[in-house]
Amino acid sequence: MTPDRPPLADLASFDAIIDVRSPAEFAEDHIPGAINCPVLDDEQRIVVGTLYKQVSPFEARKIGAALVSENIARHLRAHFLDKAKDWKPLIYCWRGGNRSGSMTTVFRAIGWKAVQLDGGYKTWRSHVVTQLESLPQAFAFRVVCGATGSGKTRILQAIADLGEQVLDLETLASHKGSVLGVLPGQPQPSQKSFETSLLTVLAGFDPARPVYVEAESRKIGRLHVPEALIERIRHGECLHVEATLDARVAFLLNDYDYFLTMPDFLLQRLDGIKNLHSRETFARWHELVCSADWPTLVRELLEQHYDALYRRSQNANFTGYRHPEAFPTDDLSVEGITELAARLVHSRAAQIA
Repeated sequence: MTPDRPPLADLASFDAIIDVRSPAEFAEDHIPGAINCPVLDDEQRIVVGTLYKQVSPFEARKIGAALVSENIARHLRAHFLDKAKDWKPLIYCWRGGNRSGSMTTVFRAIGWKAVQLDGGYKTWRSHVVTQLESLPQAFAFRVVCGATGSGKTRILQAIADLGEQVLDLETLASHKGSVLGVLPGQPQPSQKSFETSLLTVLAGFDPARPVYVEAESRKIGRLHVPEALIERIRHGECLHVEATLDARVAFLLNDYDYFLTMPDFLLQRLDGIKNLHSRETFARWHELVCSADWPTLVRELLEQHYDALYRRSQNANFTGYRHPEAFPTDDLSVEGITELAARLVHSRAAQIA
């Protein structure tokens, strides 16, 4: 390990972290806090790569050098001319090769203390994977359980407002976790970006204090919760929210209100469970959507689909669910959730811990 190519442990010692990969690579995942100053954009990277494979490495390097030089000059003028002589940026590309090396060379020639990250993004990615295999074991999880519509994510957010440590998986995944959990206009992050976000949150927790989390399946939308994390969560202490059916229907009508103005989108999402029910049942739900009878639709979906799935999932997957502490409620309004969050935080499980 040379001083010019530091390990990840030194990230905090730099004034800036510069990711010189293409915008598409950066969008998939990047080191938290990094800015994207690509030395080759997405189209240019394809051009250079095609030349390399179809013509020759020499021809690719010539055009690549010209493009990289132009782009570094543009970034220099646009972003860095105001930096002082003692400015110290960390620069990385895919694996600590020519792209980051080119910008590092130029910046060092100017007089800045520019440093190239040893191993580039691949080193960061390996760090994320390794940490997510071991770090979850450091925490004691308190798992907020409850049937669909119990307001678990809102309860977690209220617990966070009380100053507790909360791992909000659904917010990090941009998905509400069920077949109807897609958020319009909010695409999910990539798997790699999701895992980077998970590590960032976990690394900020105090292992001496509990972490509150929602009972989740292994998948949230199209994203997978890392194995070590989901297994640790499933051995946590379960806090069971027992909301009445009326309260859950009222909560869902408010929390999923966007479906009320997007019936076609709702029908499209319901297609995901079409094969689990009879034609007659599904035809009735279709009719309820077309007639905008939302309370009846939500009630029937809970009673005939979600509640049975929930019971099977919790009993099979969460060891703490066998003897959970129960928290009954008939109020999932904002005020009711605030009161419920306080009850969970001051619960018997919390006092014992």
